[in-house]
Amino acid sequence: MPTADCRLLHHGRIMRCLSFLLLLPETLKKRSKKSGTSLPLCYELFSLSLAKRKRMAAELHSTANSNLANQRSTNNTSSTTTTVTAGDKPEKDSPVNRSSATLSSTNSSITPSSSSSHQNINNNNLDAPSWACSHPTLRERNALMFNNELMADVHFIVGPSGESRRLPAHKYVLAVGSSVFGAMFYGDLAEESGEIHIPDVEPAAFLILLRYMYSDEIDLEADTVLATLYAAKKYMVAALARACVTFLESSLEARNACVLLSQSRLFEEPELTTRCWEVIDAQALLALRSEGFGDIDRPTLEVILRRETLNAAEAVVFQAALGWAVAECRRRGVSPTPGNKREALGKALYLLRLPTMSLEEFADGAAQAGVLTLEETHAVFLWYTAAVKPQLGFPLAPRAGLAPQHCHRFQSSAYRSNQWRYRGRCDSIQFAADRRVFVAGLGLYGSSGGKAEYGVRIELKRQGATLATRSTAFVSDGSSGTFPVWFEHPVQVEQDSFYTVSVVLDGNELSYFGQEGMTEVQCGKVTFQFQCSSDSTNGTGVQGGQIPELVFYA
Repeated sequence: MPTADCRLLHHGRIMRCLSFLLLLPETLKKRSKKSGTSLPLCYELFSLSLAKRKRMAAELHSTANSNLANQRSTNNTSSTTTTVTAGDKPEKDSPVNRSSATLSSTNSSITPSSSSSHQNINNNNLDAPSWACSHPTLRERNALMFNNELMADVHFIVGPSGESRRLPAHKYVLAVGSSVFGAMFYGDLAEESGEIHIPDVEPAAFLILLRYMYSDEIDLEADTVLATLYAAKKYMVAALARACVTFLESSLEARNACVLLSQSRLFEEPELTTRCWEVIDAQALLALRSEGFGDIDRPTLEVILRRETLNAAEAVVFQAALGWAVAECRRRGVSPTPGNKREALGKALYLLRLPTMSLEEFADGAAQAGVLTLEETHAVFLWYTAAVKPQLGFPLAPRAGLAPQHCHRFQSSAYRSNQWRYRGRCDSIQFAADRRVFVAGLGLYGSSGGKAEYGVRIELKRQGATLATRSTAFVSDGSSGTFPVWFEHPVQVEQDSFYTVSVVLDGNELSYFGQEGMTEVQCGKVTFQFQCSSDSTNGTGVQGGQIPELVFYA
C-alpha cells in the first residue's frame, strides 16, 4: 500500500476512535473529578449534550472521508489536517471553549502523527481491574475464584447436618473438570437448584477437591486423605484420586495398614491393596494389635482371617478378632458381653484356626473367652488329647506365614587364630534395597573354637535415628554357618535409602568372618547395595568381617 494511503488509513482510524470517545457517557468526567486528576484534552468534549456530540461525530466522519478521497485523488504524501467543528457555539468558560482554545494553539487540527493524540486515545485513565491485571495467567485468575462468592452461580451444602458448610462454586469450572459435575449442571437432568446438598462428603475433603479443580493444586494431609479419595472417586476426578493413593502408599505402615486395606477394597484400588497386604503379612503382630484394626468392616475382617500368609501366631489372631468384636458391639450400641461378641463375629468366628494353637494357648485364651459354646470347647480339648479326633468347625491347618529370605554378602568365610576377636567393639555395615522390604534380623558368624554362647545387641538405624534395637543371645555350634538373630518386629525399609545395621558381640573372642564381599547382591526380586559404615570399630566393611546376612521379608 502507498505511504500516503497508509497515513490516510491511520488518520481515518483516529477519526473513528475520536467519534467513539465523543459518544461515551458523562461518567468519565465525574470519575476524573472524584479522583482529582485532570482529563486529557479530548475528554473535555464530553460535557457537550448528546445531540451536539452526535453532530460533532458526524462531522468528524464526513471530514475524514472527504480528506481521504481528496488525498487519494492527488496522491499527496504530506501530513493531513482535519478541522474539528463543534457546531453550536458554546457558552463562555464551558469545557468546549477551553477545548477550542487549546485546539487553536495547534491550528485547530488533530494530526495523526502527534504522540499526544496517540496517548490520549490509548491511555483513558480508567481504573484497571486490580485482581485481573495483577494475575496475568488464566490459572492464577481461576485460582482466585476458588471458594469465592464473586460470580458464583452454585452453592454446596457439604457435610452432615449440624456440621455442614456452605461453599460457593462456579458451574463451568466444575463441569470442565468432572464428568459428574458436567452431567449435574449441563446434562439432560441438570440440577436447577442454586444449592446442592452433599451430606456424605467432609467439608475439608470437598475443599481439597475444589482447590484442585480450580488451580491444579493438591494439598493432602493424613487426616483428610481418605475422605478426599472418596470425594475424588465420587466425582470421577482421576488425577486427584491417583495422588491420594500415592500419598497413602507413602504413609503406609503397620498401624494403619488394616484400615487402608479396608478402604482400598472399598475404592477398588488394587495396587494399594497389594501394598497393604505386604505390610500386614510381614508385620502382622503390629497390624493386628493396632487401634485401627477395630475400625475395619466385617468383609475385610473375614479376608484377613482367611489370609494364609499372615505372619502371626494364631493366639494373636484370636485376640485381634475379639478386639474387633468389642468395637463392633460399641458401634451397635450393645454391651460387649461374650454372647454379643459371638454374634458380632458371626461366621468370622469359624475362620479362626483354634486347633493350631498350643494346648496351653487354647486353655488360657479361647477356652475362657466365653465366645465358644461348651460343646465347641469340649470338642477342641478332645482334638488335642483323644486318639480319635472329633469333627471341628474350625480350620485345622496352621497358616503358612511368610518364609524369610536371606541376603548373603560374602562369597566365602575363613578363620585365622590371630584375627577377629570380640571385646565389646562394634561391627557395622550400610545397605540399601531397590524396593521396599522388611528387615527381620541378621545372620551372624559364631565361634571358630567349638560350641559357644554369645550375648548380642543388634541395631538398625537410618540417618542416625534408631529404628529398632534388641539385646538377646544365640548359641554357636562351632560351624562356619550363620546364626539368625531377630528383631522384635520386622522393620519396614524404604527403597533406595541407605540404612545402617550394627552388632556388638560378647562371648568367645575367636570366630569365623567373611571374605570376598560384594557391593551389590541380587536376592530374588530385590537388589541390595552395601557400603562401609563409620560406626564400625571392629574391622567389618564391604570386603570382609561380620554381619554376613540380612534376613528379610519381601
